[in-house]
Amino acid sequence: MFRKQNILFIIFILFTSCFLLCCKNKPEQKIVRKSIDYIRAIPGVSDSIPAEIAEKGKVLIAYSDCYTCHKINERSVGPAFKDIAKRYPVNRAYIEMLAQKVIMGGSRSWGYPIMTPHPKLKLEEAKIMVSYILSMKE
Repeated sequence: MFRKQNILFIIFILFTSCFLLCCKNKPEQKIVRKSIDYIRAIPGVSDSIPAEIAEKGKVLIAYSDCYTCHKINERSVGPAFKDIAKRYPVNRAYIEMLAQKVIMGGSRSWGYPIMTPHPKLKLEEAKIMVSYILSMKE
């Protein structure tokens, strides 16, 4: 009986020693992350947006659910409005395309988040909202 206890004790010590040796602190490894251009600006000539259109867009956005997923200066669930403005040139084609995306919804433009559709929004209102967002171009 005494031998059995000694053998069990020795086995316990061996397992404990192995466990402690395996779990000792390892030096920190540096993780090198590749920089990715989050915005990927599209080259093109930008038109100006009249101040009254931008102001109407600001009001329409304030009364919509846009701020649920977007912020002006920083990325949230969706991209920041200023990042959207940095990516797209201000012209009719992009205003139309982005207005359609607001109404229809979409994905893959900014990574994982999916733009929820807003089918009750009128195309003209969506264009005014997009114009306000694109007016934030710095």
